[in-house]
Amino acid sequence: MEKTIFEQMGGTYTQVGDYYLPNLQIPEQETKPIGMWGQRHKRYLRQNHKVLYINLLTSGKLNSYLTDIDKQAEEMFILLVKELAENENVTEQLKAENQMLWMHQMNNIHNRVMEIINTDLIYV
Repeated sequence: MEKTIFEQMGGTYTQVGDYYLPNLQIPEQETKPIGMWGQRHKRYLRQNHKVLYINLLTSGKLNSYLTDIDKQAEEMFILLVKELAENENVTEQLKAENQMLWMHQMNNIHNRVMEIINTDLIYV
């Protein structure tokens, strides 16, 4: 009897009663912690791009993909907050003089940057 494509690729079967079932395993994944941005992107993929999510999951690349997205988003967040704070003169001097105004402006900047990252990187 000729080997199946599965057997030619190194796959094996186990006999259960009268049936032969393939021995399937999901590849080992490295388990790095996934941050807030990676979790958001994972939820988005699971709900809106199921095929891509399943392909990444079954190939063992989901965790590394999500940690990469998380790292990119975190770097982008820090850079944009710093740039916007400099452009809008939200400085340590303002913080010392008027903490409430500084807090208001920093929260505004954080919210805008989060919206930018969600639009450009997370929900794509």
